[in-house]
Amino acid sequence: MSEHVVTDRGQRDSRLNLRASQQQQQLIRRAAAALDKSMTEFVLESATSNAERVLADRRWFVLSGEDWERLEALLDAPALDTPKLKRLLSEPTVFDQATDG
Repeated sequence: MSEHVVTDRGQRDSRLNLRASQQQQQLIRRAAAALDKSMTEFVLESATSNAERVLADRRWFVLSGEDWERLEALLDAPALDTPKLKRLLSEPTVFDQATDG
């Protein structure tokens, strides 16, 4: 489901420019060296990983026809009778109690 970002130099076709403080640059350089990576590789992998994490819940996903039918059946099925859940949801919450007094 996750897209893989190619970091091979031959396949990069776009430039990303940014400014950093000297301390930030030194920190990134040391971290990249610790992982035996170039600064470009380190920054791209770090930024891409963080971007994927941030956007993970906003992604489209594709289901086969069979999987879609299964999902649709689950969503259309009647709710299960769960007495404990009904009882829990009918009790006052801490928010209800806070407004009482």
